[in-house]
Amino acid sequence: MNNSEGMFVPMRKWRAALLLLFLCSQTFFLTGCWNRIEINDLAIITAAGFDLTQDEKVEITVNLFLTHTQGNVDMMGGSSGPGGSTPQSLVQSASGINLADALSKLQQILSRNIFWGQNEVFIFGETLARRELIEPMDFLTRHPAPRERANVFVSKGSAKEVLKLQPPVERNLAEVLRELAKTQTGLNITVKELAQMMAGKASAAVIPLVEIKKQEKIKIPIIKGTAIVKNGRMIGRMDDVATRGVLWLRNEIKKATVTVTPEDKEGYVSFELLKSHTELTPHIEGNEWSITAKIDTLDDIVENTTSINLLDTEQTKRLEEKLADDLVNRVNLALTRAQKEMKADIFNFADVFYRKYPKEWNQVKDRWDEIYPQVKVKVEAHPNITRPGLTGKNFLKRN
Repeated sequence: MNNSEGMFVPMRKWRAALLLLFLCSQTFFLTGCWNRIEINDLAIITAAGFDLTQDEKVEITVNLFLTHTQGNVDMMGGSSGPGGSTPQSLVQSASGINLADALSKLQQILSRNIFWGQNEVFIFGETLARRELIEPMDFLTRHPAPRERANVFVSKGSAKEVLKLQPPVERNLAEVLRELAKTQTGLNITVKELAQMMAGKASAAVIPLVEIKKQEKIKIPIIKGTAIVKNGRMIGRMDDVATRGVLWLRNEIKKATVTVTPEDKEGYVSFELLKSHTELTPHIEGNEWSITAKIDTLDDIVENTTSINLLDTEQTKRLEEKLADDLVNRVNLALTRAQKEMKADIFNFADVFYRKYPKEWNQVKDRWDEIYPQVKVKVEAHPNITRPGLTGKNFLKRN
């Protein structure tokens, strides 16, 4: 072996030693999750409710998802899963002088760290909502943990009783309420949207109402009506019919089925909403403030128990007029309840006027509570039946 070949041997060993040293040094950066939190160390909240106690304290109730079960969890307030077998959730409560204090008291009785990352629902008890919502909303928007995209509801009665329910189909109560809100046959309001409405120029808001319905041997939550909020507290409620008018006027309706009775005909015709758009146009003429609400819809006829020939354009035009009358009546009912009786601008008329007439709005913004009930609203409904279908009584008799 010559001298040049002898020099390469130690160089190879030196390179191998450097590579080994480099690989060993990388192990210092692979120390693992030293600050990890195991899932069994977390109290995972799926829904939370707030109530006012008899001694004027605020009670927080949470529905906890159980990652595993041991012992008699039902004795602690747990609720059984499908078929009454393994408990799926645990309900716990604590009260304090405010929500922050109540939450700290709740943590004291839980062996796990409270985790808000999976929370989907907040429920305000009606007694608390009628007293005030500003302090609870301050907590929900200021605290970094609660989710702003979580849905909000007001319960008829206490929120605690709603949270104790165990749905027969979904895994937990939060999933039931969230899915009901997503269908948008009623209102679908999040924490962020509620905060924006309460901080808006009208200082008015709407929140879906939840109540408990008994079916045979089980109790289920349903969304039924709307809670009306003004100046930070609940001042009244609307039923399902008026709520549908609110959805039309706020341009928030996505699904709807309307049934009408044609004149001089026996039976009913049912329409299913395909698409809807509402446009609000403000007008100021002298001292008179008014709004034109134009509602355009596309509808299908999903059932016809009359003898009407749906291929006759004159007949379908009359049905469109009948549908328009029904829609206008629902909107006017909502306007009467909100504008004339409760004087709550839940339709955001204040923002509509401000965008087009900022100068005039700034001159009267301190007197909006006086002007709003006097605003004239003209509702124009323009339904369009796209697919009337061919079946009906006459068709079935012929076939």
